[in-house]
Amino acid sequence: MLTLSLVTILTLALLLGGGVWIAFALLGTGWVALTFFGSFAPGPILASDFWGASYGWDLTALPMFVWMGEILFRSGLADNMFRALSPWLNRLPGRLLHSNIIGSGLFAAVCGSSAATCATVGKMTLPELERRGYDGNMAIGTLASASTLGLLIPPSIMMIVYGVVTEQSISRLFIAGVLPGLLLLGLFMAYLVGWSLLVGNRQGRAGEGAAHMPFGQKLRNSAQLIPLLLLIGGILGSIYGGLASPTEAAAVGVVLSMAIARGNGHFDKAIFLDSLFAALRTACMIAFIIAGASFLSSAMSFTQLPMQLANAIAEMGLSPTMLLVVLTLFLLVLGCFLDGISLILLVTSIIMPLIDAAGIDLIWFGIYLVIVVEMSQITPPVGFNLFVIQGLTGKDIVTITRATLPFFLLMILAVVLLHLFPGIALYLPQAMN
Repeated sequence: MLTLSLVTILTLALLLGGGVWIAFALLGTGWVALTFFGSFAPGPILASDFWGASYGWDLTALPMFVWMGEILFRSGLADNMFRALSPWLNRLPGRLLHSNIIGSGLFAAVCGSSAATCATVGKMTLPELERRGYDGNMAIGTLASASTLGLLIPPSIMMIVYGVVTEQSISRLFIAGVLPGLLLLGLFMAYLVGWSLLVGNRQGRAGEGAAHMPFGQKLRNSAQLIPLLLLIGGILGSIYGGLASPTEAAAVGVVLSMAIARGNGHFDKAIFLDSLFAALRTACMIAFIIAGASFLSSAMSFTQLPMQLANAIAEMGLSPTMLLVVLTLFLLVLGCFLDGISLILLVTSIIMPLIDAAGIDLIWFGIYLVIVVEMSQITPPVGFNLFVIQGLTGKDIVTITRATLPFFLLMILAVVLLHLFPGIALYLPQAMN
C-alpha cells in the first residue's frame, strides 16, 4: 500500500507541477496505477468511465447553471443590486461595505460560481467604495470572502459535481446549503459591524443623498431587486415545490436570466453568443475533469488503495472529529494548489470509503467539503478569488491575502459550528422527508 500511495502521489504531483491539464493529470495517474499495480487493462476501463461520466441527466444541470451565470455576469444586475441596497445600509455600522457581503450572497444565489460573483459584484462595488473613502483592505476582504458563497448558496455548481460523483440528491444538497450559507453571511456581517465600531462608524461616506432619502424612494429603489428575487424563487421554488428537477429548473433559470438581461438593456446577439461560448468552455472543462476523476476513482478501486487506506485509518482508531481535523488540514494544503472542482473530484475519488467507514452523513460531508473548498478560493498560490481581485485592483497577492485572513478564520469557525451542530446542514433536508 505504501509503494502504491507514494507512486500515486508523486505521479499526480509531477504531472500537475509540469503544467499538464488537470484532467490529463488525473487520467495519467489512474493509468500508471492500473498498469503497474492492477490486474486489469486500463483501456476498457477508461472508455467505460468516460462514457459513464458523460451521459448522466443530473450532469445536464451543470452547463445550464454555468450559462445562466454567464448571462447574469453581463446583465447589469450588480449595478441594480448596489443601488437598491445602499440606501438601507447607511445606518448600519460598516455602511456600504455590507453591500459586498449582501450583494455577493444575493448574486451567489443565482450564479453558482465564486469567480463570476467576485468579478461581477467587485466591478461595481470596489470603485464606489474607494471613491467614498472606505478602507480598501476591508473592501477587498469582504468581497473575496463573501463571493465564495457562490459555491454554497444554491444553485451551486460544486454541489452538482459532488452530487453526481457521490450519487447524492442534488435537491437535498441545495437545500442543505441554505442555512450554512446564511450562517457565513451572518458571521461576516457581525465581524464587519464589530470592526466598524472599533475603528469608528464614520469611516467612509454614505451614498450621496441616501442618508436623507425618503422612505418611499428607498422602496422604489428596492424594486430593482424584484427580478433577482423572482429568479431565485423561480429556480428554488420549482425544485422544492416538486414542479421541476434541478436540470429542468436550470433551463428555466437560463430563460429568466435572458429576460432580466433584456429588461436591463444588456442582452443582444453578441452577448448571447459570448455567454454561450464562455459557458461551453467552462462546462467542457468541468466535464473533462469529472471524466478524468471518474477514471482515477475506478483505478483506485481496482488497486484496492482506498479500502486499504480506510482500514489503516480505522486501525488508528481516529474518532470522527479527529478524522475531520486531519481531513481539513489535508484539504487546505491541497486547496493551495488545486481549484475547487478538481479538489472535490480528487477527494471523492480517494477518501469516500473513509467517510463511509466513519459513519459521516454524505449530505453533511458535502456541505463541509464545499466550505473547505471556499477557504481554498482565498488561499494562495491558487486562490481564484485572489486572482480576480488582483485583476480588479492591481494590488499584490500578499496584500489581498492579508485582507482576507479574518474571513478565512471565520470560515474555520463555521466548520467547527457545523460539526458541533450538524442540524445546521441537515435540518432542512430532513424536513423535506
